[in-house]
Amino acid sequence: MKLLRLGNVGQEIPAAIDKNGKFRNLSSHIKDFNPDTINFETLERLKKIDLENLEEIDQNIRIGSCITKPGNFFAIGLNYREHAKETGAEPPKDPVLFNKSVHCIVGPNDNVIIPKGSEKLDHEVEIAFVIGKKARRVKEKDAQDYIFGYCICNDISEREWQKEKGGQWVKGKSGDTFGPLGPYLVTSDEIKDIQNLNLSLDVNGERHQTGNTNQMIFSFNFLVAHITSFITLMPGDIVTTGTPAGVGLGMIPPVFLKDNDKMELSVEDLGTQTIKVIPE
Repeated sequence: MKLLRLGNVGQEIPAAIDKNGKFRNLSSHIKDFNPDTINFETLERLKKIDLENLEEIDQNIRIGSCITKPGNFFAIGLNYREHAKETGAEPPKDPVLFNKSVHCIVGPNDNVIIPKGSEKLDHEVEIAFVIGKKARRVKEKDAQDYIFGYCICNDISEREWQKEKGGQWVKGKSGDTFGPLGPYLVTSDEIKDIQNLNLSLDVNGERHQTGNTNQMIFSFNFLVAHITSFITLMPGDIVTTGTPAGVGLGMIPPVFLKDNDKMELSVEDLGTQTIKVIPE
């Protein structure tokens, strides 16, 4: 299923896309997509619904983040070899795990805000996975049993705050609007091969990033096993899994986002994001 949340900020309703691409209102069957409802029992119940019998929703409505109020928002750094190279880093021997604030999450087409004092705002097209049941010490071969679905994440990053302000990366990864998610949460059963999806990101119509998940250093399944060897993941937790080469930081000279820039992100099977950059 392709699940999404529609409506004004704070007033989103749950919806799904039917076989004809129409938005269908799920609010009579589920309150929202959050940690209380993101689980496989709920999914099996939703799959039994004849979506074409549900109210159709105007496709011009705002699309919100595809999940709300997650308990955790984790991210993986330097997970594409060429991206590590362009930043001057060695490819990691173990996954680089860090946090993004859950409060940075916004809709897939919402504006991204340049914070006051920011001069090095950057983009990162990524795929995030969402956990569907409690996951602790998961074996790599069983990882897909724990992944509810996948979505696009734009891991917006303020490079000066990330790299030059001391401490961990979280400072540069968690500003307001630094986590556009969606448009859809695509359930795992809808993805033929998660390790062979194309990703791209354009800025003002110019291609900046291109990659494929077959270029990941650490696979989705490995990441689930690795993270849960240290940390228990719960339903609704989000893990975004790294970006391919082409970020602004890696250009010579570096090129960072500026007022009125337009980003267009695309991931095979997961949809698109169209985002305008505005000042605070």
